[in-house]
Amino acid sequence: EVQLVESGGGLVQPGGSLRLSCAASGFTFGMYDMSWVRQAPGKGPEWVSRINSGGGSTYYVDSVKGRFTISRDNAKNTLYLQMNSLKPEDTAVYYCAVPRWGSPYEYDYWGQGTQVTVSS
Repeated sequence: EVQLVESGGGLVQPGGSLRLSCAASGFTFGMYDMSWVRQAPGKGPEWVSRINSGGGSTYYVDSVKGRFTISRDNAKNTLYLQMNSLKPEDTAVYYCAVPRWGSPYEYDYWGQGTQVTVSS
């Protein structure tokens, strides 16, 4: 079965950094685009970033451009999100997800999420 397991979240001060990981299994990871999606308290899901199957094309929501970097290691079936210069507004549960074909902001599979809290 498809399994996505996020890790690396935690509590960090504004301006700090965090690296999230997503371990994937149950599908041919290297053939699929992958996304990071987050959900802040009391808000709906927000798409954050996407990376193509080979890792050569990346996309970001404007609010994280220049601060976050999505990457992947297909040999390890792992997706990453390096988050720098974190802001309180980045506080959310972060999920990795497999985007749906033809519907890039909808997802066929989600992980359980990892909590990121940015606070003084």
